[in-house]
Order: sequence, then structure tokens, then C-alpha cells
Amino acid sequence: MPKGYVLCEIDVHDMDLYRQEYMSRSGPAVEAFGGRFIVRGGEPEVLEGGRDTTRVVIVEFESREKAREFYFSETYQEAAAWRKRAASTHYTLVEGAE
Repeated sequence: MPKGYVLCEIDVHDMDLYRQEYMSRSGPAVEAFGGRFIVRGGEPEVLEGGRDTTRVVIVEFESREKAREFYFSETYQEAAAWRKRAASTHYTLVEGAE
């Protein structure tokens, strides 16, 4: 079964709120659903396209279904409310290659 991934392109406008409130809640939510951070932050360099982002996060799950379960969980949605206050985000769910 192919793995599921969430890809987040994040433009953080309040780093203190993002770190203190969102990151402290989202990490445990990822772990609760068996997720594993592949990329967390970094210095994104956009090579094509018109989208700039200050942060990229990629999380791997055992399946697309598990990634959806994580995203729509009450635990993650409580964390996401803080992210939405601190940043603008493009949040994408993709299935890995078999």
C-alpha cells in the first residue's frame, strides 16, 4: 500500500505564536497518528512558479487514509486553529508511489 504524505507550504507571519502554540500541539498530533516528519522547516528555494514560502513541512504516514485521519482529527484541528492565526498555508495530501 502506498504511503500518504501531507505537504505544507507555510508563510509564517507570527513566528512566536507559530512555535509556542501550533508546533507544541501539532508534533504530538503527528506522532499520535504514526506520522514521521520528512522535512520540517528549512530554507525553501522556489525554482519555478510564482509561490514564495518561508517554511515547508512534509509528513509521511503509513497510508493516505491515515494522513486524512490525522488531518481531520479533533487533535490536529485544534492545533490547526493556532496555525491559521500565525500563518498562511497551502496544505496538500498526496499518495506516494508504490
